[in-house]
Amino acid sequence: MQQQMMASGVTLGQIQQQLDTVANNIANVGTNGYKSRDAKFVDLLFQQIDNLNPADQDQTDTENRLTPNGIRSGSGVKIGDTSLDLSAGAMKETDNPLDLALTDAHQFFTVDGGGATAYTRDGAFNTQPDPGNANQLRLLTKSGAAVLDAGGQPITIPAHYRDIQIDQTGQVNVILNNGTTVNAGQLGIVTINRPQLLESSGNNQYTLPNLASLGIGLNQVVQPAAGSVTQGSLENSNVDLTKEMADLINLQHNYQLNARSVTIGDQMAGLVNGLLR
Repeated sequence: MQQQMMASGVTLGQIQQQLDTVANNIANVGTNGYKSRDAKFVDLLFQQIDNLNPADQDQTDTENRLTPNGIRSGSGVKIGDTSLDLSAGAMKETDNPLDLALTDAHQFFTVDGGGATAYTRDGAFNTQPDPGNANQLRLLTKSGAAVLDAGGQPITIPAHYRDIQIDQTGQVNVILNNGTTVNAGQLGIVTINRPQLLESSGNNQYTLPNLASLGIGLNQVVQPAAGSVTQGSLENSNVDLTKEMADLINLQHNYQLNARSVTIGDQMAGLVNGLLR
């Protein structure tokens, strides 16, 4: 009974974590460029109890059965991995020249992540005056992070401009009030070859862990990309709300079942204690 209650208790905690993952997906259904996550369960340590002698086994049943003979006593389950779904979300037109979308599902914009490079699919950019130069504007994300160029430097544009044109490769051309065209650099766009290494850092941004400790080189994970930019559009979240709601209902049922199992185990332990008295 104690083992059964332990397995159910452990599973309850893991179901709660998956509920948190589903809830986070639902909460970000309207977030530009958000990529949903899916939690996968794996079995914890289990014991195989072979309680049947070979002579007592039904050979027909043994040949056709899909599970091993005997009893498998487990310790519950845990979340083995939360995989990132990089499928592209639907595009919406905004006609804002600073709204950008990437059509390649594995490409990301590079932004300043507080001293380290961060990656995002949210191309809802804006401009703010540069505190160090009144004649320049900084290109920023909605959260205020600097958008980086191909060389890893913040992108700045002339303060007095008439229009901004960004081509498919990410080249930023600024048309001034006098009609002169100035190139403000190229957006830093990269391809992530191993997206499952990306860690959420908040503000719809991702960072990479210490790759050296994993024995992986940065060039094995991040590759410069020519870009697949669409100006005047934004990418919607790729969250499938119907799927998330179905997963939420199933998880609630699983939670109730395991909670009931703990309750029954407690009641059975109470009956045994009563008999001993």
